[in-house]
Amino acid sequence: MWRMVLWVTLPVIVFDQITKWYIETRFELFEAVSVIPDLLAIVSVRNQGAAFSILANSSIRKPFFIIVSTLACLVILWYLRRHSEDSPSMRLPLALILGGAAGNLIDRIRLGEVIDFIDVYWKGHHWPAFNIADSAICIGVALLSFTLWRDSRNEAAGGDVHD
Repeated sequence: MWRMVLWVTLPVIVFDQITKWYIETRFELFEAVSVIPDLLAIVSVRNQGAAFSILANSSIRKPFFIIVSTLACLVILWYLRRHSEDSPSMRLPLALILGGAAGNLIDRIRLGEVIDFIDVYWKGHHWPAFNIADSAICIGVALLSFTLWRDSRNEAAGGDVHD
């Protein structure tokens, strides 16, 4: 069980940190390079808050986000240790979320903010910039939601809830 979690979590963290290091060392702050015109650019920005810059201007943001991220990682590890044999379908989603949370936690500890660099936009309408860790968290949450939905449908139908 832990082998699979590590095979997902560690590459997410490593890829996230390598891409952020690249942006940090090769781009000036706010520099942007178009990858696909009118759709995708690489841009060097910093996010002091959470998703969509929530709490970005709060004086408690740095300790708050470090504590919340650390607790999230610990809760995921606890859940995996305690329930992974009962819920094998939860391992992949939780490993992705764990890797993403740890990747952004490293930034918060090291810089006090998160490096974001993926800019998706259409005709001047920009989605907030994000990074690999954010992507892993979103994919993990989507998979987790699907897994919970599927398991509840199976349970309601009287089928086997687990894989």
